[in-house]
Amino acid sequence: MKCDRCENQAAYTRKYSGEKLCSKCFSNSILRKTAKTISKYNMIQNNELVAVAVSGGKDSLALLNIINQMAATHNFRIKAITIDEGIPGYRNEALEIVQEFCAKLNVEHKVFSYKELFDLTLDEALDLRGSEKTSSCSICGTLRRRAIDHGAKDIGADVIATGHNLDDTLQTFVINMLSGDTTKIGWMDPDTSSNTLRKIKPFCEIYESEIVFYAFTNNIPFQSEPCPHMNEGIRTEIREFLNSLEGKHSGIKNNLYQSIIKVSQIVKDTNYKQKTICVKCGNECTGKICSVCNMVLKLKENQT
Repeated sequence: MKCDRCENQAAYTRKYSGEKLCSKCFSNSILRKTAKTISKYNMIQNNELVAVAVSGGKDSLALLNIINQMAATHNFRIKAITIDEGIPGYRNEALEIVQEFCAKLNVEHKVFSYKELFDLTLDEALDLRGSEKTSSCSICGTLRRRAIDHGAKDIGADVIATGHNLDDTLQTFVINMLSGDTTKIGWMDPDTSSNTLRKIKPFCEIYESEIVFYAFTNNIPFQSEPCPHMNEGIRTEIREFLNSLEGKHSGIKNNLYQSIIKVSQIVKDTNYKQKTICVKCGNECTGKICSVCNMVLKLKENQT
């Protein structure tokens, strides 16, 4: 079976399009699709510094590899930042992988920890939560977003790039719908040009399975060990459900993604809330105190 774009042996078949590609043509297609997404949503401007949030997983390391290639031929710079949640064993392996890969690419890398930012590791925060109704993913996600913001400001970045893929977007949409949190659906538009600190997702139109193959075919090392807390939330079940649908109806994820973007743009316009400054930390929020300060305060109250 030959590649549809050259004479080499095909290594990957895109079921939703029927396209058969060799490893080289497949990798080029991911690079081009990423570049097209960045251009379409005007994600990176001339001479900007991009903070690439790198966790050690396949998505973020694949993104770092591609963004690094693009930076060599375009007028922008990159640095990598990693957040250390303080999960014994799990995060140590990832940090080592990221440090070695950044050194190989000659990309500057800096680590920021929950402990130094919030005076709590994730494990300590989980011990302090009042009820397991508040999932570890909910706590970690809130703290991680603030830590990434802090890291980007610390290195003087103009924009933050994360490795969130199309599957992540679909899962988040379903979670928000199931929890009744419709306001967050308005935050899912890839166009973040109006935000004070822009966060971009260059992989937002690429399937997770394609990023996995990209990482393997380009010999990108990544942490395969799953987070020990990942099954506390509902995301894993939603991932399996959507993968099952895609297996029976190729292309259904692409269709759902396009619908989500349309809905997000409508919700964003109708649910607009005036942004204010958190009285505790000075970051933007929609109330008096931001969600991060609220969470840390409650956890600290349980500590005493």
